[in-house]
Amino acid sequence: MAAAGYNDGKVFLTGGVFTVDGAGGGGAVPWATITGYETRDGINGGVAYTYANLPALQLNVFGGAVGFYDRFELSYATHHLSLNLSNLDTVALVAEAAGLDIGTDPWNSTLKMDVYGAKLRLFGDAVYTSDSWIPQVALGGLYKENKSKELITTLGASKSKDWEAYIAATKVFFPLSTLVNVTARYTSANEIGLTGFGECTGSDCTNDKELRWELSIAHLLSKNTAVGYEYQQHGDNLDGKSVTIAGLPLTGLTNLLGGVVGGVESALTQEKEGDWQDFFFAYAPNKNLSFVIAYLMLGNISVAPDQNGFYMSMHATF
Repeated sequence: MAAAGYNDGKVFLTGGVFTVDGAGGGGAVPWATITGYETRDGINGGVAYTYANLPALQLNVFGGAVGFYDRFELSYATHHLSLNLSNLDTVALVAEAAGLDIGTDPWNSTLKMDVYGAKLRLFGDAVYTSDSWIPQVALGGLYKENKSKELITTLGASKSKDWEAYIAATKVFFPLSTLVNVTARYTSANEIGLTGFGECTGSDCTNDKELRWELSIAHLLSKNTAVGYEYQQHGDNLDGKSVTIAGLPLTGLTNLLGGVVGGVESALTQEKEGDWQDFFFAYAPNKNLSFVIAYLMLGNISVAPDQNGFYMSMHATF
């Protein structure tokens, strides 16, 4: 990006940071702003790394994004989600003994996903039209390909890869030094796609998309420091569904598993999927680096209840 089109004329932090989907925005919610510090006269991009440490899960995300003329954005992110779940390990042991491939090995369950994104600013300017109530509005699309197809099937999802779309509206209120963003996402994802898309009951699979709402509020303590809150609505595709073995719900194998480990059936019923929330602190010492630390409240994820913990992200722009 050191070519002739390089440009970094935007105000600090107004391009957002690196979301887990790769797009410019907050930690989880894509904003209408185009990533990077480029103005309409140039190009700017960056790379990022995110780590989230939860009681039963550890998420690593690598990726980057490029903004073109403050109008268009391309992004990529790859996810590695490690699962430390004794109940899932139990199923893996049983499947291994039975010679079945369910996409996970005992004490070695990892979900991997690639995310490809594009975003187009439609109208408005979040920063430079402070005398207007019209926000900056952008339309985005994401294609998510989960590499753990067998494990996704074991968890009861319908598909391992799918697309989703969103429309975001962002406005900076300078008298309050506060950014507000609202995003509507059209998706069928389970846990942003980390546990697949849609759901299956036996051989009956559905993958109906729905609108889900997301919100970000960021208050600028100074020109390079912000604190804020995010909310992301999630679906209920897998709520109350059993983990499956070879496509069969665990409830159909109670007699088999009940003789191995008592109570395993209830331990493998998936919890109600929680909406995601976080409180974050963002700091940019200069336009080349930004850091985000957050406390995540993700709720239940698959068979793991109460997944709350810390998140750290580093973003380098160039």
